[in-house]
Amino acid sequence: MRVVMFGYQTWGHRTLQALLDSEHDVVTVVTHPRSEHAYEKIWSDSVADLAEKHGIPVIIRNRPDDELLDRLEEVAPDIIVANNWRTWIPPEIYNLAVHGTLNIHDSLLPAYAGFSPLIWALINGEPEVGVTAHLMDEELDAGDIVVQRSVPVGPTDTSTDLFHRTVDLIAPVTTEALGLIASGQTEFTPQDRSRASFFHKRAEEDIRIDWNWPAEDLERLIRAQSAPYPSAFTFHKGQRLEVLSAVVSEGRYGGTPGRIFYREGNGVVIVAGADARTGRNHGLAITRVRTGDGRELPATEYFTSMGGYLTGRP
Repeated sequence: MRVVMFGYQTWGHRTLQALLDSEHDVVTVVTHPRSEHAYEKIWSDSVADLAEKHGIPVIIRNRPDDELLDRLEEVAPDIIVANNWRTWIPPEIYNLAVHGTLNIHDSLLPAYAGFSPLIWALINGEPEVGVTAHLMDEELDAGDIVVQRSVPVGPTDTSTDLFHRTVDLIAPVTTEALGLIASGQTEFTPQDRSRASFFHKRAEEDIRIDWNWPAEDLERLIRAQSAPYPSAFTFHKGQRLEVLSAVVSEGRYGGTPGRIFYREGNGVVIVAGADARTGRNHGLAITRVRTGDGRELPATEYFTSMGGYLTGRP
């Protein structure tokens, strides 16, 4: 089939490579300009560079426009394939190709439509994550599922671990889905919209530690904000402090959320949970931190004495 590909960053790069390795003919690639956004500088393999290396025409756009539509009509694709395209694709484009548009999304749809699905899924304690190939329709990430594959989430996995595991699913999911469509299959699995959820892009506020959260949730937040993602942070004595690693405490600690309380093993326990006053909660045992001047050190070295509080604001 003649394929137009929309994509960006490493997700788009892997999708384009899968198409190049397949029997299909990539006739045009559409991608975004380079960005200085914190999350868009991560996993930033260039779709444009890969396309140009293989002599494929590249169109750079922030969002589709009439000129792009005209150019796509000229190349007359059999199918459009999209992965990590960051803005709305209008129906006159996603319906342009003979077989419509196949979108590759890194979640187990219908859950975690939208942005940063791996990070949100890890924060929420999901037992598995994955990749879905679905046909695009008028609602974002809501079309019929063609192929879906999953991987389990382990108890110490970070978002970085899950990225590497799911990005490896892109090629087989894409090629299998295209194979089904090319074979003439037209009936696929409708999404159960009662199970749908839609998440926004990550931002600074989303990595600020709220000590009213249970320690179990905070521990997953720390793992979800693993390098190269921006680290979760709190404030100590008015200074920003990044939390690089932490575990749920073995003991249960009562008091006020955010209290720097007790040395346990290799960590320093912070009281956590909105109902911490009951004494029934585990705390978050911080094991490694980064200070505002960039120093990384064990929490037991940073916290030279117990007492005081970690706070959400200076």
